[in-house]
Amino acid sequence: MNSDVPIPEITTLLIVLLAVLLIIIIIKGLVIVPQRHAMVIERLGRYHRTLNAGLNLIIPILDQPRPITIVRYRDNQKTINTEKKIDLREVVLDFPKQEVITKDNVGVRIDGVLYYQIMDAQAAIYGAENLVLAVQTLAQTSLRSEIGRMELDQIFESRQEINARLQNTMDDAGNKWGVKVNRVEIRDIDIPDDIREAMNKQMAAERARRAEVREAEGYKQAEILKAEGDKEAAVQRAEGEKRAIQQILEAAAGTEGLEARDAMRYLIAQEYMETLPKVAQEGERVFIPLEATSLMGSVGGIRELLGPTTGAAAASSSSSSGAGSGGSGG
Repeated sequence: MNSDVPIPEITTLLIVLLAVLLIIIIIKGLVIVPQRHAMVIERLGRYHRTLNAGLNLIIPILDQPRPITIVRYRDNQKTINTEKKIDLREVVLDFPKQEVITKDNVGVRIDGVLYYQIMDAQAAIYGAENLVLAVQTLAQTSLRSEIGRMELDQIFESRQEINARLQNTMDDAGNKWGVKVNRVEIRDIDIPDDIREAMNKQMAAERARRAEVREAEGYKQAEILKAEGDKEAAVQRAEGEKRAIQQILEAAAGTEGLEARDAMRYLIAQEYMETLPKVAQEGERVFIPLEATSLMGSVGGIRELLGPTTGAAAASSSSSSGAGSGGSGG
């Protein structure tokens, strides 16, 4: 009796085994990459290609994904993860605070945050052994270098400049790592208590100084406005007196036949004689200039032209002025 398996049955068994093996290879070779992710594939230890988002097919035994090491911080606790799929989204790296010495030898603790994005998955895998650790270390050393060249007051005033310089430094180094640093920001600066108290006193003194300056400027502006008002009032008053004198001269010249020049001399002489007694009361002696004597001498002639009423007033003014001046001249 022959116990051998028939050839057709062996062939069928081999076909089934090959089909099952093919199905297993296909299932193992199907790789689904999520959106905004990538995967670096190595074939026999060498870079082969980069898988993009979607359904991809690889050879399970020959092709292997190259993992990437990711460092994250949660509650200031560092965790290291190994992932096969590379995240191409923007990542926030919140590294712990670090001690930094400023140019004026003040020790501060700076808390920074870094926003970066992997642009080239192949460069991110082969450019650095630990990409995130390299980015973090570069950010910390660059920040320490920038702060070390500045004084404490400049740090608070130049945050945007510091962030811009840090971003430029990170971009230069990140190009070879396939990383784009979108922005670097200083989130918090801790200073010693004694320095903080001194800064608070300085700010209080500065606010007091600004208040005094504003008060002085307000007083100055008020005085300027007052002086301008007084000046305007004096100008208006002078204009009014000028118009009144012109009207008197015109009236005198029209009614009495008096020339304007003679009327002006009369008014000046009369004003002089009214003021002379007041001047005499303030001193022991009063010296009358020659021009004033001739001016008063013309009052008599002008008085005759103005009429009896005006002449009497002028004579009375002249006599009183003469008496005052004679008494003072003693």
